[in-house]
Amino acid sequence: MKKTWLTALLTAGLAVSLVGCGAGEKNNSPKENGASATNASGEKVKLSIWHNYTGDDLRAQTMRATLEQFQKDNPNIQLDIQGIPPDGYRARLKTVAAANEMPDLFVMWPGVMTKEFHGGDLLQPINELIDSKPEWKEGFLPNSFNDFTIDGNTYAVPMALSPTSILYYNKKLFADQNVQPPKTWDELMSVVDTFNKAKITPIALGNKAAWLAQSSILSSLGDRVTGTEWFLKAVAGDGAKFTDPEFVQALAYLKQLAEAKAFQDGFNSIDNTQMEQMFAQGKAAMMIDGGWALTNLAANASPEALADMGATVLPSVPGGKGSPNSLSGVVGTGLGLSKNVEGARKEAAFKLIYTMASPEVQKKTLEGNQLVSYKVDLDKSKVSPIFAEVYSLLGTVTTTPVYDGRLSSAVADVMNNGLQELLMGGSPEAIAKKIQDAHDKELAMTK
Repeated sequence: MKKTWLTALLTAGLAVSLVGCGAGEKNNSPKENGASATNASGEKVKLSIWHNYTGDDLRAQTMRATLEQFQKDNPNIQLDIQGIPPDGYRARLKTVAAANEMPDLFVMWPGVMTKEFHGGDLLQPINELIDSKPEWKEGFLPNSFNDFTIDGNTYAVPMALSPTSILYYNKKLFADQNVQPPKTWDELMSVVDTFNKAKITPIALGNKAAWLAQSSILSSLGDRVTGTEWFLKAVAGDGAKFTDPEFVQALAYLKQLAEAKAFQDGFNSIDNTQMEQMFAQGKAAMMIDGGWALTNLAANASPEALADMGATVLPSVPGGKGSPNSLSGVVGTGLGLSKNVEGARKEAAFKLIYTMASPEVQKKTLEGNQLVSYKVDLDKSKVSPIFAEVYSLLGTVTTTPVYDGRLSSAVADVMNNGLQELLMGGSPEAIAKKIQDAHDKELAMTK
């Protein structure tokens, strides 16, 4: 029997969650902000924390409120909070990592980012915290810690869960045009043609930050074509390459969408939040986005708009080797802990890590229309209809890797930039070669 999202979490070892939102304060160096503290128990300590909860969605509000309440409940712990918008967050974090000026605590992705920060000797494990709270530890879904764990040491616990490739559609617009959600590639192309003739944008796309076409579209579309085994072999450099015909074909399918005018003009100049607004306002019949959209939609879309939204998976492709009943996906981000935090500051950091990922906050997060990697019963009366629909969908599909969860940051950047080029008319073969050339360099460095 195939394992579903909710019964066997991410058994393929997925990574990287692109969800984020939050509020910020100072712009000072994190080392300066977080370094001073006394080690005597009961005396005030100071911790710097970086997050990306800068939006108005319900999850961002929950996480910011949790930080504020933590400060009220713990007057001896002074938090220096810096919130950075999601699209710029990882770049900022990498910059301070390169300068060895990490904040004390920071929102960190599992998989590649955890491995890279561990390889740079920037992190310390939190096994001691996890093992001290066995009931909390057992509350996480199976395999939730896998991509935060290296050589038996765990460096964060997930605070969310993110499928990345949900096909959202507007039920009213589909009914008005007498079409059904597409199950095959030919049906998708027919639906695109129908909406174009009706002068309705078929698929909203916000690829300004470049990651969305890769994470939300190609990760799932590529798996439809190549199958998961091929991708894992390509990542390992074990008998498969991104220049292979099957991956070039996946790129060709994506280019076909662009050539068919599936996306609105200027799709590389708006971000995913603007894309979600466009869809919510009925200006596009579909969008391909992650689970993170659910909390944004719940906070910003009208009840009528939410009631009109449906969700399904990407369609199958002719002769595809991958399962058509799957979603690419990842466990959520967690709080990483700098190796420089010691003594009373470490105790305070453990307390904050637990608070941000506690059962109570996980429940609030779920009720804020954000999926979590924790065992929580969903009261559907407290979430939007589209969230409840996606929650049910996840119980029926299998999981596949997100590309930038397995590829190095450097290779993922080449792929992201290549997809922007592809969607503007670039050659699938040439872009595949750029990706493979970058990956070959990475493989050579690790040998």
